Amino acid sequence: MKPLVIRSAVVASLGGLIFGFDTAVISGAEKQIQEQFGLSDGMLGFTVTTALIGTIIGAVVTGRPADRYGRKKVLYTIGALYVISAIGCAVAPTSSVELLQLFRFIGGLGVGASSVCAPIYTAEISPPKHRGRLVGLVQFNIVLGILVAYASNAIIRGVMGDDPNAWRWMLGVMVVPAAVFLLLLPTVPETPRWLAGHDDVARARAISERLCSTQADADEQMAEIQQSLAAESGRAKSRFYTRGHRKVILLAVAIAFFNQLSGINAILYYAPRVMEDAGATGNAPYLMSIAVGFVNLIATMAALTVIDRLGRRRLMLVGSVGYLVSLGFLAGVMFVYDGDYDGTSAALVLLGLVVFIASHAFGQGAVIWVFISEIFPNRIRGRAVPRQHHALGVRRDHEFRLPADPRRTRRRLRILDLLLFHGVAATVGTQGHARDEGHPTRGDDGAAGPRFRPGRRRPRPARGERPLI
Repeated sequence: MKPLVIRSAVVASLGGLIFGFDTAVISGAEKQIQEQFGLSDGMLGFTVTTALIGTIIGAVVTGRPADRYGRKKVLYTIGALYVISAIGCAVAPTSSVELLQLFRFIGGLGVGASSVCAPIYTAEISPPKHRGRLVGLVQFNIVLGILVAYASNAIIRGVMGDDPNAWRWMLGVMVVPAAVFLLLLPTVPETPRWLAGHDDVARARAISERLCSTQADADEQMAEIQQSLAAESGRAKSRFYTRGHRKVILLAVAIAFFNQLSGINAILYYAPRVMEDAGATGNAPYLMSIAVGFVNLIATMAALTVIDRLGRRRLMLVGSVGYLVSLGFLAGVMFVYDGDYDGTSAALVLLGLVVFIASHAFGQGAVIWVFISEIFPNRIRGRAVPRQHHALGVRRDHEFRLPADPRRTRRRLRILDLLLFHGVAATVGTQGHARDEGHPTRGDDGAAGPRFRPGRRRPRPARGERPLI
């Protein structure tokens, strides 16, 4: 593999790292933001959620500019959005929470755009035989960015203590990886596929020869590009919302919905607050968050290693059992301690959260990207994947926040209900929709055997045959 390929993939995956960093860094700053701006719990939740609103819009609108102006130019725009967001959040005056929300929204636009453009760029820049591993760098860097954000928050907290401006440094430090991302972009080329699609075949071939190790590999890549472009130009544009696509759309919406309903975002955004309310003191909540991020990273890499061997369905079933065990355990801890939390309860809550994050990362967290990418027919996949990745990514996170006064029994019961409901709902979602048992070969209609063919009835099993679910 040539150094240019590695450099291009690493630079694109930096967008994924900043994606993860921007997602989790708010967890260390949200408490001080609430205090400095004088926000209610509801307004704090909305302030956190503004980034997710930006993520939806960024994911939905990025495809067309990436096709028209090029992947590399969109990556430049993403880097600029990250820099503007980091600086704006760091200097936002406490007299105007609207400005902070605006800059959080701008960062969300970058996150949504990166989630679409970075994998596309990496896939198109990679030689066919190395594509799978290089595209995996994006997902790896997303969870690595979450871990880096938790570590950064802990370091700033340890150095600055209770300084009222610590939150500004936590949010502003994102300008460093964003600036590095922008500085490295001039060293990587535009993708051969985009150039060939815009009638610049000579330049596309020249870049392909720079990327591939041998002339044969370059010829194979160009042949693949020409074949794909010919297939696209010869295929009539298909409508997205049709009766024939109803089943796959409902499957994708359901798995995305239950993925979010698991409550994962509440943990990512409020991990230190959760640990503090559970009895941790001083810098311990931030250090415990690092443990959560580290387990997230390890479990994600383990899932990516075995997903093709064990199958998507099996990974989601394992993760769902972990949901029930971990969230049930956390609910039990809350019942036992009845609001009188101490260091022991904090350690038990950490244990439950570690199992929960591992279950999510090994199950739905890793599978959802592959599941949604595979289930749609080729002719609508380009439009479907960005919509489904983020159409249900926004929730009002203040509805899932742990309350400020856990000693009140009514609120404690509400937390218990939410935890168990999330676990059961995530499991029901998996049981009802995780039917892809591996990585079957798909035709142009996207079918994986009769179970996924739109518009056809499921075949009746033979006598004595055990059903899948």
